[in-house]
Amino acid sequence: MTAQRKAPPILVLIIATATGPLALNLFVPSMPGLVPIFGTDYHTVQYTLTLYLAGIAVGQLLYGPISDRIGRRPTLLAGLAIYTLASLLCAFAGSIEWLITGRIFQALGGCAGMVLGRAIVRDVYEREEAAPVIAFITMAMAVAPMIGPAIGGFLDSAFGWYAGFYVVAAMGGAALAYAIPTLHETHHARAERIDVRSLARSYGALLTSRAYLGYTLNTSFSIGCFFAFLSSAPYVTIEILKIPPHVYGFFFIIVSLAYISGNFVATRISRRLGIDRMILLGCCFSMGGAVVLTALSTLGFLSALAIFLPFALVAFGNGMSQPNAIAGAVSVNPLIAGAASGLMGFMQMVFGGIATVTVGYFQNDTDFIALAVTVMVGACCALASLSLVRNQTPIVPLEQEAAAE
Repeated sequence: MTAQRKAPPILVLIIATATGPLALNLFVPSMPGLVPIFGTDYHTVQYTLTLYLAGIAVGQLLYGPISDRIGRRPTLLAGLAIYTLASLLCAFAGSIEWLITGRIFQALGGCAGMVLGRAIVRDVYEREEAAPVIAFITMAMAVAPMIGPAIGGFLDSAFGWYAGFYVVAAMGGAALAYAIPTLHETHHARAERIDVRSLARSYGALLTSRAYLGYTLNTSFSIGCFFAFLSSAPYVTIEILKIPPHVYGFFFIIVSLAYISGNFVATRISRRLGIDRMILLGCCFSMGGAVVLTALSTLGFLSALAIFLPFALVAFGNGMSQPNAIAGAVSVNPLIAGAASGLMGFMQMVFGGIATVTVGYFQNDTDFIALAVTVMVGACCALASLSLVRNQTPIVPLEQEAAAE
């Protein structure tokens, strides 16, 4: 840990980081039932998911630079407040238009923890030490998407579509109440105002760094694999295989447990192997799962196990590579770690959206070949992106490290 830097309570970062993913996954089982409730069509209902992803993408692009200028603490507190209020707006929405509006603001607030959790860790830990801590946080936050579909399906069946929004609003309020007295400021080398030209230069410097692009593209393609699965697997399992929604939620737990296991491995051996080797190792596991998934789909094996077990191997590899790639990206220049985290989050959501649209366009009514091919392409590109990182790992000058402190 950097000298004279006190680490904030990890639980604060875990809860704040999990708010966005929980709201995303918990709501998905309720989407089909909104068509008759609001008298609309499913295409319109899908905007509650599509624009949520767009809100997360745009929000992450903004939160990082803002936190670099005014500090992590006030930025995170504001995000949690927006998230809580927007979740209540969604719960009381009387039309699909108000629900979509609430989802956009919910995403804008929920992504604050996703960006700032990574930046705060980099504020207080050195490059190699940051990866295991990020892995611990992402391992814990993986519980949110793991239980989200199951809890969302239960709440929808027992109380109605709006019940899930009360749950996430309570979570956001609890995180805010916990963070106010316990979360201290970790970023002190900042200006008093936001300089748009400086932000543009920061993004320009990041986008011309081969090391940053390599790490960020790696994690973005990996996220694309996950969103391809998230958008296609429910249709294949529920509509084609006729598996009940709550059973799909439990199958999804297999994937989440695999990701958590990969995170756990990362926490144990990242310091010993180094982040670059860990990313390569994780990509090899993900590629193996993608190959098996593609082979089974091509041979016509259509079953839940043929989908979830190979993708669990992909998720395991992602669990190993993701925290290390994130640590590498935000360590390119610690002076703009917030901007690096935000730009990375933006690119992750963009690639996730592209994967969602792609697999949705090619998905048919009989198999999961579109899902398998999309995952295979994503795994290949994630592995290929490491060529940008080779011999490009940045060494931050000591004077920059001192300034960052």
